Amino acid sequence: MHKLTLTYFDFPGGRAEPARLAMILGGIEFEDFRFPFDQFNKVKEQSPLKQVPTLNVDGRQVTQCNAINRFVGKLAGLYPQDNYQALLCDEIMDAIEEITHKIVATFGLAGEKQKLAREALVKGPLTQYLEWAQSRLAEQGGEYFVEQRLTMADLKIFVWIRSLNSGHLDHIPSSLVADIAPKLNEHMQRIAKTPAIAAYYSS
Repeated sequence: MHKLTLTYFDFPGGRAEPARLAMILGGIEFEDFRFPFDQFNKVKEQSPLKQVPTLNVDGRQVTQCNAINRFVGKLAGLYPQDNYQALLCDEIMDAIEEITHKIVATFGLAGEKQKLAREALVKGPLTQYLEWAQSRLAEQGGEYFVEQRLTMADLKIFVWIRSLNSGHLDHIPSSLVADIAPKLNEHMQRIAKTPAIAAYYSS
């Protein structure tokens, strides 16, 4: 059994959340090291690329959230063994990471600049990625994204949709998903009812 420590900001979401949920679902022991935002400058000095999340595996610090997702997904039985199904899972995870980068790029903006940048995201990439993800879900039968079962692809989308619905992103309407891709909201709500996930968020 590996000794695992997941390091990320102290809030329920973000790039570490799919891996955290996977380990909870898989009953995998890990240290969940969370830190407040004002401690980031200190924490990043311990990270190989000065960023989080990181996963410490038996003393080795590993970066890149989707690499971490694949690793813990395999440990938890939430990552496909079939090469083609793994490709479909990776496609979802990498697409959501790509659109996340576009959103994060607006965090350093303020006032009118941020408003215009995020309105452009809503009209362009966010709508495009939501419509695409909804179509991928429909292709797979409408319940899960890969293999007709819960995988890391579902957890990655789940965390993203929760973030978009939260209302915490100024100038991105909390109704966007409901307006553009309501089936993704249904998917998110279904995943949220998974007993281990429901228990995690209720605590």
